[in-house]
Amino acid sequence: MTLLKKKAEKKTEQEKVDERREEVLARGRKFKYPLQWTKHRVVISTVLIAFVVLGIVVTSGWLALYRFNMTDDMLFRITKIIPAPVAKVDEESVRFSDYLMFYRSSLLSIERQSGDVNNEGSIEALREQYMRAALSEAEEYTFALKLAKEQGITVTQDEINQEYERHRSLGGVERSEEAFLKIIKENFGLDKDEYLRMLELTIIKSKVEMQIDDNANKIATQVEKLLSENGGDYAAIAEALGDKVEYQETGGMVGSQNIDGGRASEAIKLEPGQQSGRFVSINGDGYYFVKLIKKTETEVDFVSIKVPFTEFQKRFDALREENKITELIELKVEQ
Repeated sequence: MTLLKKKAEKKTEQEKVDERREEVLARGRKFKYPLQWTKHRVVISTVLIAFVVLGIVVTSGWLALYRFNMTDDMLFRITKIIPAPVAKVDEESVRFSDYLMFYRSSLLSIERQSGDVNNEGSIEALREQYMRAALSEAEEYTFALKLAKEQGITVTQDEINQEYERHRSLGGVERSEEAFLKIIKENFGLDKDEYLRMLELTIIKSKVEMQIDDNANKIATQVEKLLSENGGDYAAIAEALGDKVEYQETGGMVGSQNIDGGRASEAIKLEPGQQSGRFVSINGDGYYFVKLIKKTETEVDFVSIKVPFTEFQKRFDALREENKITELIELKVEQ
């Protein structure tokens, strides 16, 4: 016993410190591993909860888009970020955001017409018609994008910006960008990016139409030749070409900002008796020729000839007949 006591007394201070440290660490280990296990369970639980919440969000979004046909602002913003398809055209996905963009740009028309509609059923019928029209429009533009890739047709940002500036000064009126964006918002409910997307799709479709429609190009060349030969008698040319072209007279003065495919805004640039050259309509559905009769600072009287594009629509209709257009939502109004 005395010998053990002497040995204990011989321990150095460092040895005593080491022993004390080991004693403290040993006590700590009793709590370390249970705490690690608790953290592990917390992480697993958090991940599981996150997956459940994500599943609920995805399921709710899917039901809102594909079953309940909801079109609210939040869903529109989500589909602009997540490229969800609303249909397929010859295996090419149609963006849900494009469909909603076209539909929402028509909402103001519903609101304006609702004042003349006496019951909610009539308003709902209008909404369904606009949904059908918007989906068909989105499908057509998607087909145009597909043909553009096949034909090697592209649209640059400069072209889109130039078209935007042209729209900003339609009718010869120079508007500030702030004023123009306000007009877009009030009339179409769109912001600048959405309007630029519409312009991009319109330009692409116009380029595709011009590229593939050999018949329209041939007729337009024929119109140019006849105009040079008969001194610009539009009525006579229309009679000679029959249903190949569409002839129209304003029948009086109309506003230079008239919504007519760009004819009025083109006419106001001319002098009485002067003719425009061939130009593509703003909505890209054909070539126009315009002859000014008379004008004031804000109004014009003119005659016009339109050479409609038909080839694109023939190909698109053929896809539908061949069941190569698959829609992922069900609309009450059939195509």
